[in-house]
Amino acid sequence: MNGRRRLAAWTAAAAFTVPTMAGCTAGEPEPQVSSPASPEADATGVEGAQEVLAAGLDAPWSIAFHDGTALISERDSARILELSGGTLREAGTIGNAAGQGEGGLLGIAVRDGFLYSYLTAGGESRIERRTLTGSPGSLGLGQVETILDGIEAGPIHNGGRMAFGPDGALYATTGDAGDRASAQDLQSLNGKILRLAPDGSVPEGNPFPGSLVYSYGHRNPQGLAWDAGGTLYASEFGQNTWDELNVILPGGNYGWPEVEGIAGESRYLDPVQQWVPADASPSGIAVTGGSVFIANLRGERLREVPLDALESSTEHLAGRHGRLRDVVNAPDGSLWILTNNTDGRGDPGPDDDQVLRLDPAQWISPSVEGVHSRRGCGIPDPGPGS
Repeated sequence: MNGRRRLAAWTAAAAFTVPTMAGCTAGEPEPQVSSPASPEADATGVEGAQEVLAAGLDAPWSIAFHDGTALISERDSARILELSGGTLREAGTIGNAAGQGEGGLLGIAVRDGFLYSYLTAGGESRIERRTLTGSPGSLGLGQVETILDGIEAGPIHNGGRMAFGPDGALYATTGDAGDRASAQDLQSLNGKILRLAPDGSVPEGNPFPGSLVYSYGHRNPQGLAWDAGGTLYASEFGQNTWDELNVILPGGNYGWPEVEGIAGESRYLDPVQQWVPADASPSGIAVTGGSVFIANLRGERLREVPLDALESSTEHLAGRHGRLRDVVNAPDGSLWILTNNTDGRGDPGPDDDQVLRLDPAQWISPSVEGVHSRRGCGIPDPGPGS
């Protein structure tokens, strides 16, 4: 069954019934495994369709647009940078954002003149919003309002991606912060994808009455994006075995810590595609031109997954720019990408980190039929993820 037909059958199931998606069986052909990232691995034509928009950033994490102007968060400095007309300037600093390891200033989103920020501070993560002042080229940050707090924080697994959905609600990913059991605990905000009204209250239509929880059983989800039909996709860091691309259903249980990757157990929703962490560590994602584009950290590549064949993928920019943290849709129809080589886990060059621009209209991706979601059944454990 191809990816689109399987997705249609899956989403037609009862809202809180979790059907099985089959794992490897003896009757299936052996899936192909991609080679390690190398500059020679990218033969898709993307290299000539890219440009560098900015350089010299410090551990950038997220991009959002306001009136056509880009705002960029830096994890460790807690700065919000404005990129306008090829010039970077500081629009403000997110006070109290602090964290060790993977904590600090993480995702940002913009809606109705507010900048929303996800940050760790001490032992908690929280979501704040600030009015945006000024105009493009001279944007600033106004008064702060905390709309959600009390999310457990830690040096690892803080989630932190935010995006407004087509329904006008704010979605946010939270990691388990090292407390695995929290992902299955519906009373905890950790290990979840949350759905909030813009003021932080519980919106109508959430699957659990009075709760912000939209889906659960997540380890460290880091990407959120919707297709034109309103289907939500999320990328997720696994532990040692499988990283994931999931289709998110309201009330869905994605299995962590009981399972990782495709398990074929009826209690849990399986990913539509999975990869060994050395090839992936998927972070920000975007949907455009009939594909999901996934920025990968350890894998150092941009992966393209066609919406009509969710078990296949094409790899772009493999090994050319190091770690990739985020990819977003820009107002002009291009994709903007953040490299992430200055975060303490990369090998920064003299111009890192960078903002890259890709124009998908300038290349046609080849069809890759052999790279399947169940690829590498029995592949040895590559070691800890990112």
